[in-house]
Amino acid sequence: MTIKDLSTKMRMHHVPVVLQMVLNVCLVGMALVLSVLLIYETWSIFSLIFLTDTTTSYYQFTDELLVFFLYFEFLALIIKYFEAKFHFPLRYFIYIGITAIIRLIIVDHDDAMHTLGWSLAILVLIGALFLSNLRQTKESH
Repeated sequence: MTIKDLSTKMRMHHVPVVLQMVLNVCLVGMALVLSVLLIYETWSIFSLIFLTDTTTSYYQFTDELLVFFLYFEFLALIIKYFEAKFHFPLRYFIYIGITAIIRLIIVDHDDAMHTLGWSLAILVLIGALFLSNLRQTKESH
């Protein structure tokens, strides 16, 4: 092995490390932004319940609550990423997908066929979650 080959090999080893560091910094920044948005959403829900004089529609309250849970789930995903030594668990993406589709159904449920399609998408995601958890259970035994 020549010195040039050794130098190239060492540089190629640094590329994934640098990219991992960039990803980690970006995820920490995203976690900070999501934390601020989560606090803002909490204040919005609090003011919607206790500080408004008008009656709040259940759709608006549910929409606000589901947006809160989406922020919460994304933060949990980032935390799990660091706890799992830089690995995103698949089931958290499925949880986020299910929550997002439920929010979509609640907000936009005018067309019955679209609602049925989104419901089937939730069923598929639940099936994927079941398979993911089944595989995880087999690996732990």
